[in-house]
Amino acid sequence: METTFATHNPRTGAPAHEYENTSPARVREKVEAARRASVGWQRLGFAGRRKVLLDWCTSLTDHLSDIAELVSSETGKPISDATLEASLAIGHLAWAAKNAKRTLEPQSRPSGLLMFNMKSEVQRSPFGVVGVIGPWNYPIFTPMGSISYALAAGNTVVFKPSEFTPGVGKYLEATFASVAPLENIFSVVTGLPETGKALTESDVDKISFTGSTRTAKKVAAACVERMVPYVLECGGKDPIIVAADADLDLAAECALWSAMSNAGQTCIGAERVYVIESVADNFIEKISKLARELTPGTNYGPATMPSQLNVIQNHLDDAARLGAKFVVGGVDSVKAPFVEPVIMVDVPENSLAMQEETFGPTLGINRVKNIEEAIALSNSSRYGLAASVFSKRQGKKIAAQLQCGMVSINSVIAFAAIASLPFGGVKDSGNGRIHGPEGLMEFTYPRSVVSKRFSIPILFTTFKRTKFADKFLIRLIKSLHSRVVG
Repeated sequence: METTFATHNPRTGAPAHEYENTSPARVREKVEAARRASVGWQRLGFAGRRKVLLDWCTSLTDHLSDIAELVSSETGKPISDATLEASLAIGHLAWAAKNAKRTLEPQSRPSGLLMFNMKSEVQRSPFGVVGVIGPWNYPIFTPMGSISYALAAGNTVVFKPSEFTPGVGKYLEATFASVAPLENIFSVVTGLPETGKALTESDVDKISFTGSTRTAKKVAAACVERMVPYVLECGGKDPIIVAADADLDLAAECALWSAMSNAGQTCIGAERVYVIESVADNFIEKISKLARELTPGTNYGPATMPSQLNVIQNHLDDAARLGAKFVVGGVDSVKAPFVEPVIMVDVPENSLAMQEETFGPTLGINRVKNIEEAIALSNSSRYGLAASVFSKRQGKKIAAQLQCGMVSINSVIAFAAIASLPFGGVKDSGNGRIHGPEGLMEFTYPRSVVSKRFSIPILFTTFKRTKFADKFLIRLIKSLHSRVVG
């Protein structure tokens, strides 16, 4: 096994930096150290952890421009986009720190008439050590959606960043260490895929993974072997529905940004649009005009992972072969390391461009007769991550029928910026949730605790239970649950 690996500048392909290719043995050592640290981290309590995390939040804020520069250099995305990404990540960190106590403190539950002398409550307990495996497309925003919430809930974290963006992970480790009350609360293991595999097979208590569905299934299989819980955030084939009453200027602008920003390398970004026939030509004209104004390298960056260019090219070739019409760009739009904007119309639904995640600045637009058809086609995907709906009057009604974890109405990707909302998908887009109260609870398990408030003369949980107690129990249950006839 190689002891180091090199990163590359995604814009030029030139070698950038060398990082440790962490061995499985070293991964296990990191996890063991995190487990020892978890005792002290939990003892700090919510107030102590809140202070540490808010101090980290301040440190990251003070160095926002440095973080943005690093994110930009490793991914190739524009500084403006990198700044937005880092800002949203900081916002989630602050929310998790401030809301952990309120979300996770013990909750009283009613004991019922049968156990009226008992006090019942549910406690939330951290798992212990959480392993986080992050992606390269949003190297700070996405993993911090797990790291922040896991730490706030009382877990220690071992983070494996993508091999394309390890510098961001190391920067997070260094800034946390500057405010941490003890070592190994949050640590990073850099490396190639084998390092991530070693983390999933280590003695962690939970895994949070972001990446492809294919890899997610391997992660899940490794976790199941040891009965370790997991949360998986995978890909999407996210649809946009444009109704006849939509604001077409808004829909065109938002759909284009959703599809093309970050060079289309956004799991919650639009990849297909279903637009009502009566407004389709107008919508296509508006979005095509906007798309022609985009410049790769200025408005968005290159493909961060070079191999993704082959996937994009394959999808474009397949769509062309099956009869899709290109209104912006074409099969020659892949010009490494960039991809020029591509908009296709009348794209066959069985094409790769409408079925599989492309992860490039491409968009397929199909006309539909009515909203029912748009909903059916949106739901026909094996993915179910996010969606958007543009309609002045039917937004909520349409959103309620979509099989996905998140929907934006008359906007795109808005839910990702709202820390109080859960983030995640269904079907092949994964399971579990990060962000919001659900994200905090995701990194804890419930413990039911019952204690006696006072004694009563009738005992049910004893071998000395009397006949009177049996009769009383029967009468009570019948009075509570018998159906009244007449």
